Amino acid sequence: MVSSSLLSSAGSGSRIGVLICGHGSRNRLAVDEFARLATGLRHRLPQVPVEYGYLEFARPILRDGLESLRLQGVDQVLAVPGMLFAAGHAKNDIPSVLNTYTAETGLRIDYGRELGIDLKMIQAAAARIRDALLPATDSVSAGLAGQSDQAAAQALPSLHDTLLVVVGRGSSDPDANSNVSKVTRMLVEAMGFGWGETLYSGVTFPLVEPGLRHAVKLGFKRVVVFPYFLFSGVLVSRIRQHTERVAADHPDITFLQASYLGDHPLVIDTFQERVEEVVRGDTQMNCSLCKYRAEVLGFETEVGAPQRSHHHHVEGLIEGCTLCERECTGACQPDGVPIPLGHQAHGHDHSHDHGHGHAPYPQADHPLGPRSLGSSGSAVSTPGESQETSNR
Repeated sequence: MVSSSLLSSAGSGSRIGVLICGHGSRNRLAVDEFARLATGLRHRLPQVPVEYGYLEFARPILRDGLESLRLQGVDQVLAVPGMLFAAGHAKNDIPSVLNTYTAETGLRIDYGRELGIDLKMIQAAAARIRDALLPATDSVSAGLAGQSDQAAAQALPSLHDTLLVVVGRGSSDPDANSNVSKVTRMLVEAMGFGWGETLYSGVTFPLVEPGLRHAVKLGFKRVVVFPYFLFSGVLVSRIRQHTERVAADHPDITFLQASYLGDHPLVIDTFQERVEEVVRGDTQMNCSLCKYRAEVLGFETEVGAPQRSHHHHVEGLIEGCTLCERECTGACQPDGVPIPLGHQAHGHDHSHDHGHGHAPYPQADHPLGPRSLGSSGSAVSTPGESQETSNR
């Protein structure tokens, strides 16, 4: 728990509040899950008000959360991005909204860093993967009831015969994409998998289905697919669907699907740690490979790009999709193009260009990337920035 002395050091005589900044989703389950995580953090920080807000597609928006804190007498906000990695949303969109609010109201807002590469996040990921492995172990044990433990062990592929596939969101920020690869490597070495592959749900490459079709050629008997996502949503549903499609073509390989991170206690621990870092002034955001600050190979033209939000046109929109009861199945958008607001059926005659001013992603035409989602190999319109925790 954050100590009283630590909180008081944040500002002399200030009343401190915490804001968790999320992306937002039209998926009701994802929105509920984010709210549950914020509630978990409130229980960890009973001495300070904790609010949350979204960039788009859901209420409360970030300004709503800030207004709520101000009405509670808060004059210093510790804002933490509810993002796994720092790409466009954590670097541009959220700071733009916070800076605008400060300019309008004078409210002091201190911004923290993303969850990032963290030992507790790795442990939470490992817990989700172990949960996926346990049912397989139990079913083999039940089928070999009465036989020796040795026979049961021999019937189940070992971790050395198992391929771990970690699926990240995907971004036009190479630094964020490379962090997913690091998570994969740390899990593979920690748990002893035979091999590890990193795939992405969108924007970059390799995407899930083409990536899995390459991975099965490695010859492993069992594949564990783990979505490194905070919450549910159409992207997680699409990962499941594309995994099932590949599994149907390879009945000789066992595919196990792990759950996303959710509100695992270690995830909430990490959020609490990020709040403590803001209080200490110890955010340590890594800027050495940031494409907006350094000439990253292939992204040199994006150095010094203006910091502005690209979500004003959907901020606060709460028209949720009603095609699914609660958890989005993604069935309405098999090609990866999100269903537009106000539509109950998806067609390709509408424009996905909202004039965001995104820089084009240099690898958008990669054969294992976004173009592979289009029907008959046609290219799919690709946003320029990631949606680190967007599950639409």
